[in-house]
Amino acid sequence: MTICGIKLTHDGAIALIDNGKLIFSIEMEKLDNNKRHAAFNLTLEKINALMGEYGYSLDELDRLVIDGWGNELNPAGDGSKNYSLDVSLRGTDKLTIGLASYGHLVADEDLLKGLAFHYNVDGFELRYNSYPHAAGHILGAYCTSPFASRNEDSFVLVWDGGMPPQLFYYRCQENKVENLGPLFLLMGFIYINFPHAFEPFSKLPKDLSIAGKAMAYIALGNVQGELLQVYRQTFAAVLNEAKDLRVTPELCVIVTQEFIKNATTPAIRSQYTSDDMLTTFHAFMEELLVESIGRKVKDYPGYKRNLCFAGGCALNIKWNSALRESKLFEGVWVPPFPNDAGSAIGTACCEMVNQGMRSLAWNVYSGPALRVSGMDQGWQAAKCSVEELARMLHEVGEPVVVLNGRAELGPRALGNRSIVAPATDFGMKQLLNTIKVREHYRPVAPICLEQDAPAIFDPGSPDPFMLYDHLVRPDWLAKIPAVCHLDQTARLQTVNAADNPVIYNLLTCYKALSGIPLLCNTSANFKGKGFFPDAESAMTWGMVNYVWSEGILFTKAGKDQWTAVSRLQSEKI
Repeated sequence: MTICGIKLTHDGAIALIDNGKLIFSIEMEKLDNNKRHAAFNLTLEKINALMGEYGYSLDELDRLVIDGWGNELNPAGDGSKNYSLDVSLRGTDKLTIGLASYGHLVADEDLLKGLAFHYNVDGFELRYNSYPHAAGHILGAYCTSPFASRNEDSFVLVWDGGMPPQLFYYRCQENKVENLGPLFLLMGFIYINFPHAFEPFSKLPKDLSIAGKAMAYIALGNVQGELLQVYRQTFAAVLNEAKDLRVTPELCVIVTQEFIKNATTPAIRSQYTSDDMLTTFHAFMEELLVESIGRKVKDYPGYKRNLCFAGGCALNIKWNSALRESKLFEGVWVPPFPNDAGSAIGTACCEMVNQGMRSLAWNVYSGPALRVSGMDQGWQAAKCSVEELARMLHEVGEPVVVLNGRAELGPRALGNRSIVAPATDFGMKQLLNTIKVREHYRPVAPICLEQDAPAIFDPGSPDPFMLYDHLVRPDWLAKIPAVCHLDQTARLQTVNAADNPVIYNLLTCYKALSGIPLLCNTSANFKGKGFFPDAESAMTWGMVNYVWSEGILFTKAGKDQWTAVSRLQSEKI
């Protein structure tokens, strides 16, 4: 059975599943250098052409499935309502189509009951099912988890921007989702709106990028015990005001807004620095999350202690790490696409489980293949093996764009659409932030051989998707300063030979030359856009001297003559 899932609104994407195997999942931002979080922009003709690249067509589909929650003017939603959306599926012609609900806070809602839609307009026929948005997060996380492959039940925590943290339990054999209720009444957008009350974030547009920046920024401050208690008391007071009200999405929005307002008053600000207020806010949220889920699961003593975590908040590596380190669960799973970038996969999985299949066979490198590339003027091309690339990285010491095979799923570059560089010079982190036009406090991730990670990081466990925090061991801090964050942590990605043979070979060769089994890794993209779809885009960007793509090294003819340190000094960064 072939199932095509589509996410229409922001983070638009299309995914194809054939008999329980993911054939592809393509986010709109990864096509044609589109903007980050782009809405779906393919017509039916383009969808058919895209499928044709993989040997499929729309006519052969068994099921077309569209993610719910189309009304972006009301992001909190009401779980009892359905939605509609204007879409262009035939060129410029607009068609208003129905969609399922957001899907949360309604205890008796059957999240796995899809809605069937059928439109026939001027001979144009469109048939599809639609599942609630939250259901896509639940099943996208569960079906890709190791628990699904073992036919085990699992708790599923969904915390998205438009909802509070909501705990569910998926019963595998029964194909049933139990709604266990919210952990607390704070919407996921709090991690955008609270930092936006402080500089430097108050000077920025209030958008999704703030959450990731704030997660990095908190390393600049310190947790203040008295302030932490103020946050706790403030939250308790807001909840007390709402204790007799029915819990609805609208109430959660009000509680969130009231907490932000009361926790950022001038009287509180006068006592603490902004850095410490943001760092303490993060500590408050992290403690609230772990304490709340701990209390909740105690109410279900016979339930299997597995946890899947999905929604945009599951991109917070510190929360992920806190949940894993809490020991509340036997296993914790976060997919590499926990945000809406995984909604096309998730909504297709909703249909898949209703057809009797629970586990999805998938690979993180199932995004779009590299486009055939021209060569930008001012660049030269030559064959370059992985071994030669490793030697160049060691001897030249400059960043290189590496483009290989199919793109990664989700927002993190995992080696196939990356900029890699030696991590042995502290200036390299500043250099990479400069060429990426990023703030100075932003970290650069290490991509490391899996077998060497425990000797360098604590815990150093296998983490192929860059979703957890690891401490850099003291004897390695001076050896790899470019990947050490301000709090001496690192957002580690591990690689083995099966995960990514090309990057594994690159790191192995680099280690043989340098004694260092890792490199810096950051995404290869224009600012504010998705990953480069081809080598020509990287050359047009032109912020590095070298672009390596599937055995070809492109070198800027009039390349800048600099090392990380000399360029930093010349630009007085």
